Order: sequence, then C-alpha cells, then structure tokens
Amino acid sequence: MKTMFDKVWDLHVVEELGDGMQLMFVDRHVVHELSGHRGHVEMAKRGLKMRNPELSLGSMDHVVSTTPGSRGGNTPNADRIIETFRSESRRHGMKVYDIGEDGQGIVHVVGPELGFTIPGTLLVCGDSHTCTHGALGALAWGIGTTELVHVLATQTVVQQKPKTMRVDFRGAPAKGVTAKDLILALIGKLGTAGGMGYAVEYAGEAIRGLDMEGRMTVCNLSIELGAKVGMVAPDDKTYAFLKGRRHAPRGAQWDQAMAHWKTLPSDAGAKFDREETLDCTALAPQITWGTSPEDVIGVDGTIPGNKPDALAYMGLSAGKPIAGTKVDRVFIGSCTNSRLPDLRAAAAVVKGRKAAKHVKAWVVPGSWRIKQDAEAEGLHEVFRAAGFEWREAGCSMCVAANGDYVEPLARCVSTSNRNFVGRQGPQARTHLASPAMAAAAAVAGEIVDVRGF
Repeated sequence: MKTMFDKVWDLHVVEELGDGMQLMFVDRHVVHELSGHRGHVEMAKRGLKMRNPELSLGSMDHVVSTTPGSRGGNTPNADRIIETFRSESRRHGMKVYDIGEDGQGIVHVVGPELGFTIPGTLLVCGDSHTCTHGALGALAWGIGTTELVHVLATQTVVQQKPKTMRVDFRGAPAKGVTAKDLILALIGKLGTAGGMGYAVEYAGEAIRGLDMEGRMTVCNLSIELGAKVGMVAPDDKTYAFLKGRRHAPRGAQWDQAMAHWKTLPSDAGAKFDREETLDCTALAPQITWGTSPEDVIGVDGTIPGNKPDALAYMGLSAGKPIAGTKVDRVFIGSCTNSRLPDLRAAAAVVKGRKAAKHVKAWVVPGSWRIKQDAEAEGLHEVFRAAGFEWREAGCSMCVAANGDYVEPLARCVSTSNRNFVGRQGPQARTHLASPAMAAAAAVAGEIVDVRGF
C-alpha cells in the first residue's frame, strides 16, 4: 500500500546518492524571466547547453509591467532581464510565451492552463510557489538558481525524500468560505512550520468539492505551511480540466495517460507519517492580521495580542475586532487567486457597487488568456464601473519587483500569498484574504465580512 506521493516519487528516482539523497528525473520545468535569466547567464558563463529544452516552458511574469497597454518592464533593468531571458531561451531552443502572447502569464497559472502540468509528473521551477502544480497530482516544488542550472543542463535534480502528511478537510464549508479560507485556516492551526519536512496530500470532502482553480489555491500556500510539496489526487475534475489543452496528451497518448493517472491516488490503507484534520463546517472567511500567514483569524474575530512586534508594524491594537479596520489598497491577483473563477467571485461582489473613494483597487489577471476570457464575459467592465483598475497579466503587486507596490504605511487587502514585512513594498501593511473578501473591503473601505454582501 503506497501513498500517491510515494508512487510518483519512486517513479522518478534515477540513482541513490547516499546519505538519503537521490537523483531525480525532471519531467517538466517551468521557467520565469526573473530566476530564468539568472540561470541562463550562469549557463553561458560555464559554456553549458540545455539537456532537454523541449521539457522546459518559459513565461514572462515577475518583472513585467502590468500597466494597461504595457509590453515590457517598468525600468531599464527589468527590460534587460526580459531581453536576456528572451534571447538566451531562443538560443537554447526553449519555448517562451512572450508578453502579449496567448500563453503568457504567471508560470503557476499558465502551466496548468496550457496542459503542460499533468498528473504523475515531477515538475520544478525557480520559484517557491511551484507547489501550486500539485493540485493536478504532479510532484512539484521550487528550486534555487544552482538547482535551476542543474536542471537546465542535466534534466535532473538532487533531493532528499520528505515524510508524508495527509490533511483531511472534513465537512462542507459554509457559503462565503472559499479555498483561500480553507488553507489559511490550516496554516493558522498548524503554523508556518507545521508542514516542514513533509509532502502534504490534501484530501476530504471540502477538497473534493473544490473546482480545479480552488485546489490550485490550496496547493499554492503549501510553502506557507512550511511544506515544499502539496498534492491533490487526480479525479474526473482533473481529467475534464486537462482534456484538449494545448500541451496535454492527445489521441492514443491521452488514453495511455489516463490509464496511468488513475493508478496514482493513494491506496486504501496507505500509511502516512502524519495525519491532520480540519473541520470546515464552522469556518468563517479568514483574514490575516500580522506579518506571517499564520497570523490569521476569522473576519468575525478579535485581534490577538501574542505578537507585539507584528501589531506595531501593522498599526493594530490587540483585543479589537479586525472588521472595521480601514484599508487603502486592494489587490486581486497573484498565482494564488488570479484565475477566472477568482475574478468572477470578486466581480459578483462589486457588481452595481462602487469602491470607496479613498481605496485604490487593482485587478490583475493571472494570464493573457484569463484576461481575454474575463473581458469576453464583461468582467472588466464590472470592475471599471466600480472604480477598479483593470491591469495586464503578471505577478504585479504580489512581489513588488515590477514597479507595482503598496505605499509605505498603506494598508492593503490582498489575494496574494505572503504578508511578510516589506513584501508588497517598504512598510506596506498586508492582509491576506480571498477575492470576495478583498472585493468587499474595496467597496466598504474597510475590512468587512463578505457574508454581509
């Protein structure tokens, strides 16, 4: 009896290296311009060639400007990074979906969108939120620049096998409680070191009830739980999502792939090193109050006093309700919550309403294709009518590496994944929440329970 993680891991071991280290074959490699250009520069310095360029896929996301109509970076340095990545990828024969092209977007959005991410594969990327791809049953984690060069040159990566954990999300969440709330609640319960050293399988009624985009949101924050790997077993939703996508198997290969994918879920009776549960039935929409994703409470809760430094940075007082806290910025986007269902959920809240006059609100689609599909549905007009700014696809304000940032001491409700000190800009104050909660905050001008909408 084996877990899904063990099945996929064992299929990719090339060689035992000793001391618990193993050489693993990499099936898929997604590459963005920020870490990718560094890898290409190092490859050129060492005179190395890509081993399997056809197994890598690049996109522009981190340093691209999301200013409406933009087709480059916001600074000369950003443009240099973009051009280096573009030219070096072309030299190696690696496919890159360039700015303004169908296929461009945040790597953890376009990998699944293009069908490049498929169940049972080992996928890596020079980005910590690579765990997102585990929502499709892939074994995926983020790597550093040295490992990235190793993958480019050898199509392998050296890794130590982690332990296994299964989290059972029990019961059906109430209306207004989303995938973002489920994973934030888990991080609040276990802490940001709770998953350290583990590969996590998310299971249970609430996970099965999520659409694929919701599962991606859950897996995306695995790294915030301390786990590099987060996975959901593939099922009929997974297969329906992938069928017909640009890089997905077709014809006889689809049938062969399906036969393999159906063997991947954990066997009945498979033993995990650790089991955790989360009761989803009584959860309220979640929002962070401090400077770590584990600093999270229900929106109907009061601000804890256990981290004075975090409270001082955030400009909050212990014992007060989090609801009613005035906000200055709202950001709907990032590899966590920038997919079409996320934008629909936010638009449903703001339709027929206006953002508060003092709030600057942005919506940044996760990919060129999502932007086109959202516009075909008229979502951009809903947001614009409400006073939101409709931006180009990219990472944008999540990482503040592209000219998009929150001003010092400004308070932002963000659908991204990290609320660290300075993450969205120097002295920026970030509250993580779902798209619906962020949209409600923009309208109310303060943190508010979306269930009242």
